[in-house]
Amino acid sequence: MKKIVILGPAYPYRGGNAIFTTCLFRELSKKYDTTLINYSLLYPNFLFPGTTQFDLSQKAETVPSERLINSINPFSWYRVARRIKSLNPDLVVFDWWNPFFGPCHFMITLLMGKKFRRNTLVVTENVISHEGRWIDRVLTKIGLANASSFIALSGSVEKQLDLFRGDRKVYRSELPIVTTYEQNVVTNKIEARKKLGYLPQDKILLFFGYVREYKGLDVLIRAFPLAKKTIPELKLLIVGEFYDSPEKYMKLIRELDLTSDVKVVNEFVPNENVGDYYAPSDVVVLPYKEATQSGILKIAYGFEKPVIVTDVGGLHESVEEGQTGFTVKANSPEALADGIGKFYSNDAPYMENIRKKNEQNSFKDVLDIFEDLVK
Repeated sequence: MKKIVILGPAYPYRGGNAIFTTCLFRELSKKYDTTLINYSLLYPNFLFPGTTQFDLSQKAETVPSERLINSINPFSWYRVARRIKSLNPDLVVFDWWNPFFGPCHFMITLLMGKKFRRNTLVVTENVISHEGRWIDRVLTKIGLANASSFIALSGSVEKQLDLFRGDRKVYRSELPIVTTYEQNVVTNKIEARKKLGYLPQDKILLFFGYVREYKGLDVLIRAFPLAKKTIPELKLLIVGEFYDSPEKYMKLIRELDLTSDVKVVNEFVPNENVGDYYAPSDVVVLPYKEATQSGILKIAYGFEKPVIVTDVGGLHESVEEGQTGFTVKANSPEALADGIGKFYSNDAPYMENIRKKNEQNSFKDVLDIFEDLVK
């Protein structure tokens, strides 16, 4: 049996990168002898804007992994490279999403030797971070220098790779549909609404995930009263840990006199509670100012919820207009309000369409890519 080594975050770390690595490990383990090398330290605490990097869910998604990589300790990089060589894999796979890991990735690939560098695949969730600076380009160039090929998880990422790929091959896939939380869903929508204090007739928009400037929550808050003029039952549910100061958003809510119609849950949501927020919602709104792709969109589809997204990065690639959701102009409260109105005036069978869309998710074809790489 061919051997593959994956280097990336997984449990006990939280977030989309850990979910992706877990899904990739499970898929590859169906056919290959797969080892996952995890992080012993992901980010130093002073660089992490949230409350904790760890998944505190009672029902966390776990896979076997070896926690060997310390992102800032060169001695650990040597040990990781030595471990890779001892496993003698046919393919080494790095998960890439942030230039911070450039020096770490570069040194591990350098130390593991030419034999394994010739078969090193980098899966790019992002290429340049959303709030990148000039130094990020430098660190990205360093971090991707020793890859022999890439997988891009959106068309936007594939275009970004043109700056770094040279003549190296780029394969295309996408983020998996996240069904991790389905077993915890409150299936009765009315019950779920009652639990959060909503009425059965309310029309609920959901913004889910951590809050940062590029996520465009301020645009959604400004769009909300415009949409509410024609949809009086409209409510906005904001759920996620604030990496930005929450006060500027709360101030905007107060200034627009939206306090009674906007509910804010400022916390990271454990797996067992995610369904409590998706179940009562009608549509998930991603008002991003910039993006490559989004795990939040894939979670929404996992719950068979339609989406409203902006025309940035690769977000629109996963949306069938008027069938699984709508795409609107970014950074425009007016365009977003118009998209919300279109959603509620459209009688498309969203759930049925999303089920069909999920069946076409190209992540399910990821084994085909690896068959081409591991011969």
